Formats: sequence, structure tokens, C-alpha cells
Amino acid sequence: MQKQVLLQSQGMAIRVSPNIFFVTLLTLLVMLGCLAPAEAQVVGKFDFGTGGLATGYQRVDATNMYNEQSGYGFDYGTQAVAINRSFYEGKVNPKANALNEDFCTSSGSMFFSMRLPEGTYRVTATLGDPIGSSQTTIKAESRRLMVKEINTAHGQLTKVSFLVHIWDSVIRPGEVVHLKPREIDKLDWDNKLTLEFGNERPCLSALVIEKVAPEKTITVYLSGNSTVTDQQLEPWACWGQMIPAFFGPEKVAFANMAASGETLRSSVGRKRLDKIAACLKPGDYLFIEFAHNDQKKGSGEIAFGSYNEYLRRYIDTARAHKAIPVLVTSTRRRSFNAQGGLNNTLGDFPAAMRQEAKKQGVVLLDLNEMTKTLYLALGPERSKILFVHYPKGSFPGQTSDLADNTHFSNFGGYELAKCLVTAIRAKIKPLAAFILPGTENFDPAKPDDYAHWDLPFSPMFTNIKPYGN
Repeated sequence: MQKQVLLQSQGMAIRVSPNIFFVTLLTLLVMLGCLAPAEAQVVGKFDFGTGGLATGYQRVDATNMYNEQSGYGFDYGTQAVAINRSFYEGKVNPKANALNEDFCTSSGSMFFSMRLPEGTYRVTATLGDPIGSSQTTIKAESRRLMVKEINTAHGQLTKVSFLVHIWDSVIRPGEVVHLKPREIDKLDWDNKLTLEFGNERPCLSALVIEKVAPEKTITVYLSGNSTVTDQQLEPWACWGQMIPAFFGPEKVAFANMAASGETLRSSVGRKRLDKIAACLKPGDYLFIEFAHNDQKKGSGEIAFGSYNEYLRRYIDTARAHKAIPVLVTSTRRRSFNAQGGLNNTLGDFPAAMRQEAKKQGVVLLDLNEMTKTLYLALGPERSKILFVHYPKGSFPGQTSDLADNTHFSNFGGYELAKCLVTAIRAKIKPLAAFILPGTENFDPAKPDDYAHWDLPFSPMFTNIKPYGN
């Protein structure tokens, strides 16, 4: 079963002159192709703990808290403990060296932040305890799952790597995305990379952060609503924040610019599509999933009409930048009828998207049909585990029951991400090539056993439902 949260929050406080001839010559050589740009540039190397300091690394002990002057450190109330294993049972540890003899751990999540500009970064973490075991799950930014669980045995240290894309609200000088009030402090939209190391016993020995050259990566941009976005606060979750964990560190990064309560039209009005357009490069992908809010009275969208016109605007934007558009039909709501079947609560909108995909020659991932199969497999009662259904007292400060049949739990978001990964493997072969080895196809008619599934909660919670509920 899922572990209990440790803290409560309704939101988060975020917050010599150059040689001109040489520089000119170097620039000219690069332009002529005589010198290739570096694939990755190291921007941070951190050695955690109080033992020896590895050459070229910056020390981080339990007291190093993030501030704007240093630009890095533990963050968001982290209470870390620094451990030194250079001595063991009164003797010098013969296997110890400056990098692996020490680490930082905590009884709850450890948040580490580094101020960085927009871009894609490869993060490599060294995990483990030289004389003990560890269990670590890594999330980035607004609870974006990067590494679900790494277990190290007694004395074992291991390295894990992943790509994470970070961005801010600036489109170009003088033009910004119009964020909603609840997004102002959202970690996805700030000026730093934040990593969360959690689980039973996270042990962080070292961290290397490299900025990867844009041409060396594929970025998958996600545009959608509250069923897609990175939900910052527990217990809400979406497939968009779970799917990064299924891709390796070589090539693919996800940029989830979806937002709760959004429609196709409002995402254009708030300049979210402009932000994506400013970032797109040839070979990137734009996944588009809308319907839940577009169908509502007052949204102004009509299936097979204005809705399709806006879909074409998104498709044309991607293609104008030589990126690949992908349409994703919307997740179903949990709405069962008396006969145990599912009610169609989205009207003609999924059909309208299917029609537009066929008309425009765009890949369609039919999440609407996959979620129908998934919900029916679990049935009216058991399907609650996919959604935010928690009795009062499940979280600190939760004074009332949570019962939401639109928005997903961590388990639900994870199951939906597995649906998308399987669909990508079947329909988008160039992207499927970077799915982590060992990732099996998922049959939504045979969901995972919830009793044997776990993902530790992050220590921030709200009982306020997302926009667009």
C-alpha cells in the first residue's frame, strides 16, 4: 500500500578581457563545421556528505540549503543527515574513496535544487550506502516521476541517469505565458531544477548535472488539461508526470505544459501554444489531449466544428516547426451505469478527434478506448483505486472525504502512462526506440495488482480539487 505523507501544505513557497581573435576564430570554425558543439556540458558536480571531497566536485552537507547566492542546495524544508563511512568499526574503510565514502540521507524526502536556465539536462545520481542498503525514488520538478525505485544491497552503490527538461514562463523578451494563480509557485515554471529523493531510505552520494545540446535530444511537449498536467500536490496525479520514468537517459525528455482547467482555446489565449512553438525544433513531438473542459457549457467549442478548427491550429503549429503532432483522445470519467457499463460523458469530442486525425494524417493514440477497457476490467467499485478516493484522515489536515471521478491517483496516473507507452510502441516507432529495455506491453484489460504496487507520496498535500473538476 502507499506510504503516508509526512508533511502538509496547501501550496509551496518557492521561492581578464577575452582574446577577441581566438573567440572569433573558434566561432568561425564551429560555423564551418570544423568543430562540433559539445554533446553535453557539465554544469554541476556535487559530492554529498562530510567525508573527503572528490576532485572537481562541490561539497554538499546537511547544512547546505538553497539560496540565490550559491544557486544550489537542499530545498523546501529538507532535513538531511550527512553520513561518513570513511571509518568502519574503528578502522579505515579500505574500499572508501572521496566520492563514495559518504552520503546524505533523511527519514523523509530530500529536495535538492540548482538554479539553471531553460533546457534539457542529463542528471546522474550515485545512490547507496557503503555499509548498508538503500531504497530511493527520484522525482523532478512538480512530482515528475524519473526513477520509480532503486534498491541497493548492503555495501552496493549504483548510478542512475535520466533526462529532465526545465522551462520558465518567458516566451521572448516582453512576452510571457499567462499562468493561473495556482501555477505561480509551481516548480515546473520557476528558474531552477528541483529533484526529490524519497522512499524508505534515500541515500545520495553524488550528483552530476549536464546540459545536453538541443540537437542531441527529442523533446515531447504535452498540451492538455488536468488529466495530463504535472499535478504538484498529492494525492492528485496524471499520466503526463508518470511517463518520463518509462524512457531511458539517451534521447527523450518530456515538457509537460498542460494545465488544469484548460481548453484548446484558452491554452492559445494564455500563450501556452506560443511557448511550445517558441521551443519546438525539428524531430520533436507535440501530444495534444483536450475535451473535458472544451465540452462544458460556456467553453464555446463544438465537436466537429470549432474544436476541430483548434485541433488543426495545434497540428499546423507543430508541422510549421517540422515537429510531429500526435492526437490523444481524452481519458474517460469514472461514470458507471446501472448495468455496470460506462456512460459516455464526453459526447462527440473523442469521435471528432478521431476524425481529425484521419483527415490530417496524424497519429492517434486512443486513450479514451484504453481507459474504457481499464475501468471495465476493474468494475464500478475497484476502479476507485485509479482516482482520488480517500476517506478523511488519510492525509494530515484532511478533514473531509475526497471523491473525484475525473482526476487520478498516483496508481491511476501510472496505469494510464503504461497505456500510452504501449500505444507509442505500436504507433510511433522512432520514439518507441527509446523506451526503457524490459518495459513490457500493458494490457488495460489486465491492470496491475494494486496490493503489490507502491509509489511513495511527496510531502505536499491539498484537499482542493484541480481546476476544471
